[in-house]
Amino acid sequence: MVEILQNKNSATRFQILVEIAAGGPGIQQRKIAAKLGITPQAISDYVRHLVAEEMIISNGRSSYRVSTKGVNWILKMLRELQGYVSVVQQVITNITVCAAIADSDIKQGQPVGLEMKDGLLYATAQINVGARGIAASSARQGEDIGIANIEGLVDLTGGKVTILQVPGVQKGGSRQVDMKRLKAYIDKSQNVGAIGIEALAVLRRAGIEPQYLYGVAEAIIEAAHCGLSSTVVCTDDAILELLKRLEEEKLDYELIDLAQTAA
Repeated sequence: MVEILQNKNSATRFQILVEIAAGGPGIQQRKIAAKLGITPQAISDYVRHLVAEEMIISNGRSSYRVSTKGVNWILKMLRELQGYVSVVQQVITNITVCAAIADSDIKQGQPVGLEMKDGLLYATAQINVGARGIAASSARQGEDIGIANIEGLVDLTGGKVTILQVPGVQKGGSRQVDMKRLKAYIDKSQNVGAIGIEALAVLRRAGIEPQYLYGVAEAIIEAAHCGLSSTVVCTDDAILELLKRLEEEKLDYELIDLAQTAA
């Protein structure tokens, strides 16, 4: 991080040096104080330290000029600032021009609508949707396209997470799962995750291979924020941690215990 953005003392020193360089030897300390919004006494203290550090040179009678050492330090801080500004400009560009998938052939400069479908942002020729913008480039249907001048909000309903709890191996594992209920719930979801060996085993018993096996919680959270619902088969010892993450993200979920009940 840039030194003068992290340290108020460095920022004030930088400003004083710039003011002395710009105003010349005759600039008065009270004028610098008024411009920087601090007291003349504070300016006097800073100047005394800058002289001691050989950043500025005293010509007597309150006349100062920036030394070579001081100029080099100003240039160093300026280079750091310029580098940071470049990063900020790139970040702003990334925010103001977002990526979408062209729902049809789109020409540069064409007004477009923005909508979420299957968890992805699409640019469409229909501009009477919640959000809209201007195509920053041309694209054919299915290609990625940059959208600028975005207005409004993308209509989005958050996805729901269905959690199917299965017993741990100490309680019988996959052999104690109601397979009929499992298949009924899995059939309702496009995205399936497994947390725990027992969860993976019961899914494979049902002939289902989960899309998510690693980083399941983060994957389903991101999917839910994009409007996609998911089903997670989870062992009972991992349930609390999963529920905690979902509640932190304020996501809608349903918990269903698939353990077989005694006859």
